Amino acid sequence: MSNEENRFSTVLKSIARDQEIKSYLQNSKELYSFLIKGANRFVAGETRREGMGRVINLYNNGYQVSLEFIGENTTSEEECMIAKNEFLELIQDLGNNQMAATVSLDLSHIGMMISEKIAFANLEELANEAQKHSIQLMISMEESQKTDAILSLYKRISKISPNVGITLQVYLKRSYNDLNDLLKTTGRIRLVKGAYQEPEGIYIPRSEELNTRYSEFVSKCIDSNHPLSIATHDESLLKDLKAKGFLYSPNVEVEMLDGVRSDLLKSLKEENIQAKVYATYGSEWYLYLVHRIAEYPPNIYTFISDIMEQNTDREKNAY
Repeated sequence: MSNEENRFSTVLKSIARDQEIKSYLQNSKELYSFLIKGANRFVAGETRREGMGRVINLYNNGYQVSLEFIGENTTSEEECMIAKNEFLELIQDLGNNQMAATVSLDLSHIGMMISEKIAFANLEELANEAQKHSIQLMISMEESQKTDAILSLYKRISKISPNVGITLQVYLKRSYNDLNDLLKTTGRIRLVKGAYQEPEGIYIPRSEELNTRYSEFVSKCIDSNHPLSIATHDESLLKDLKAKGFLYSPNVEVEMLDGVRSDLLKSLKEENIQAKVYATYGSEWYLYLVHRIAEYPPNIYTFISDIMEQNTDREKNAY
């Protein structure tokens, strides 16, 4: 990124966490209806029915799929229960459609902000239900201050539920040691570069150094014969990983966010590389949308064009 793009990205990440701005936007009927037009490229819809419709279409077109009910930082037991029940119904819907799919979630959405006990009980219930339907769960990674709690809960559930995977942010300096620990577990590891605004000194900025590190992490997973999701839209990085033969490993899949670089993912699928689309749904799309723009600032052009043209299906239909 250029200096101006980095500056823009930093500002957006700060805005993403501003609850006053979020509340204002979501409670303004005019602004909400205006912005949702741009969000539709990145979010399947606000309901489970819309989310299911999206992944069924992708699945029927030969893609592996992951679906998330968007939400995080839930602070009441009632809200956690609502989220947990929504995930249960999502797992059942996917199972009833005989889809070997993945359900992704943030642990702060199902109780981690309240207590470890509540979060683990909800996670265990979801993992058991998912196992009944041959569904994988993928735990997302959140801000660095939550990393220890997330990894602790994951290591507990991995001992009893091999169908649960974990996300690792390669840009955090601590992640090299975390990876070595995670390779001792059986669940799929999902590698992302990392998109949160973090304190200086604990992360590696987007750079060739970070790409080299990402490639090293991929190599370690493959050498260990560990199930791996390569979650990136970085075409140059993927080209390098493909040249090394990493993308053709039977335990490896390439995952991209719905509405982002569908052309690239389609080309990989046509080369018999396992390709997965990560789709989302829910009313809490604001934070998700801002992060999509912050991690790749040129997305702001697409966002504005989609609002003005009201043509948000173009990228999605490219699959």
